[in-house]
Amino acid sequence: MGVKGFVEGGIASIVAGCSTHPLDLIKVRMQLQGEASAAAAAAAPALRPALAFQAAAGTQTVSLPAAAVKPGPISVGAQILRAEGAAGLFSGISATVLRQTLYSTTRMGLYDILKKRWTQENGGVLPLHRKIAAGLIAGGVGAAVGNPADLAMVRMQADGRLPLADRRNYRSVGDAIARMTRDEGVRSLWRGSSLTVNRAMIVTASQLATYDQAKEAILARRGPGADGLGTHVAASFAAGIVAAAASNPVDVVKTRVMNMKVAPGAPPPYAGAIDCALKTVRSEGVMALYKGFIPTVSRQGPFTVVLFVTLEQVRKVFKDVEF
Repeated sequence: MGVKGFVEGGIASIVAGCSTHPLDLIKVRMQLQGEASAAAAAAAPALRPALAFQAAAGTQTVSLPAAAVKPGPISVGAQILRAEGAAGLFSGISATVLRQTLYSTTRMGLYDILKKRWTQENGGVLPLHRKIAAGLIAGGVGAAVGNPADLAMVRMQADGRLPLADRRNYRSVGDAIARMTRDEGVRSLWRGSSLTVNRAMIVTASQLATYDQAKEAILARRGPGADGLGTHVAASFAAGIVAAAASNPVDVVKTRVMNMKVAPGAPPPYAGAIDCALKTVRSEGVMALYKGFIPTVSRQGPFTVVLFVTLEQVRKVFKDVEF
């Protein structure tokens, strides 16, 4: 097969990543909601609320402040449009292109190699657990290759929510990687890499294995003639939902670890992935790990549909081409 699977997967991934970038940006902003307030709450002394007290002139009632209502994906999108304009929805898109070029090209191509090799070794049939194993390996390798671009993408997407004085104002993905290397060292480019690798293994295994399994099930029931757009859309949408549900908690922690700012001489806000997860749950509740789930599904669904529909079309174009 050579590099054919990498080229096909890379083209499809770049198209899917660019077309769903605004949804990914909204997801990142939602995953960072509550982070600053949680840190402030942790630093503040615990206070016992008082609702009323007896005074000489009678009883006085103290009104407690209402809990802040956290905006949903539509509100977050509207806030970005108001504050940053339409271009704000595409903040960090250069990093998305680089990330898809490195990460997704590697994972799609490697998965295809493993799937074809193991299918031949297994008599033309690949069971689900072997598909999952291929996805885990391909996702881990791809994430290790693409972590610098992933880190730059998260920071560029999150920059607009910071106060003007705290913004990093990266001009492009190249500028982001160069400045991170200069200011924080080369090792900083792989900050959160364990989380990136774990998430990528979960996403790739659940996404690619589910797509192949669902497509096979549909074709087994309806026949080879059903191998068309409807089957591709149905199988890919199922894959997107499974991938979103499986990966969201790891994605929230990854986003926060990658986005944290470490002041010179000060300890980092999070000591690592487990510390971030524990602090998030302790201050915001277990469901905080599913922050941004609706935009994650809204993004994973279209992303996965565009990814596999484009991939199937690209495969038709390159059907008789070997390279």
